[in-house]
Amino acid sequence: MGIPVAGGAVSGEVNGALVPAVIAGVVTMLATGLGAIPVLFTRHVPEKVLGAGFAVAGGMMVAVSFLDLIAPGVANGEAGQLAVGFLLGAFFFWLADSRLEGRDLEFAGLSGAGARKALLILATMFVHSFPEGVAVGVGYGSGDTELGIFIALAIAIHNIPEGLAISLPMAASGVGFWRCFGFAVLSSLPQPIAVVPAVLLVEWSRRLLPYGLGFAAGAMIYLVLAELIPETLARSGKHGAAWGFTIGLVAMILAQYAL
Repeated sequence: MGIPVAGGAVSGEVNGALVPAVIAGVVTMLATGLGAIPVLFTRHVPEKVLGAGFAVAGGMMVAVSFLDLIAPGVANGEAGQLAVGFLLGAFFFWLADSRLEGRDLEFAGLSGAGARKALLILATMFVHSFPEGVAVGVGYGSGDTELGIFIALAIAIHNIPEGLAISLPMAASGVGFWRCFGFAVLSSLPQPIAVVPAVLLVEWSRRLLPYGLGFAAGAMIYLVLAELIPETLARSGKHGAAWGFTIGLVAMILAQYAL
């Protein structure tokens, strides 16, 4: 449904929605940090279990990509826009990975391959947060406050396992709890930022949203295939990878059902 953008009443309504929309974006951002809490209980675990943690994170990311990003757009007849965004997202991750590969990196107290993997995961989830922030802004900017609250609540809840998906691989590489917590929150920083233009430019945000959703999905799927699955295969073998991925996927499906 088209949203009128002219007229004093509509302008006042949009401006009035800006502050609560930004607050909602901050809440969704902070919720991501809650996903780091299980890291407190995952220290000094066997190598195979750590490898399975990568697979669990991969299963969660794949579920998010298809359930939250791809499926709604396909249902709205936006498959073409999603496909373009998906390819661009995969290309983005491939380019970032190829530029970082072989470089002597230091990140979050890590170095070498661990630093590269942690940086790529954080960058991918960071990109993924932009369309989520846009979705919150569109909800509030539409003038339906209840819709905005529902979207923000849904994103906040599913940000928690996303925070876990970020924290598990970092913890497996030796990153402490507070750094995992901080990087999980940082990964969702675009959410309160993207809310502002989304509220002010509701119609343009609606048109660009499927491209952003596809971009985020493409980057995450490429990340899972290129980094997380090979890592868990090396640490836990094919059965550890398969079961870890399955558990992560099922956990996210159940989280979606709970909403």
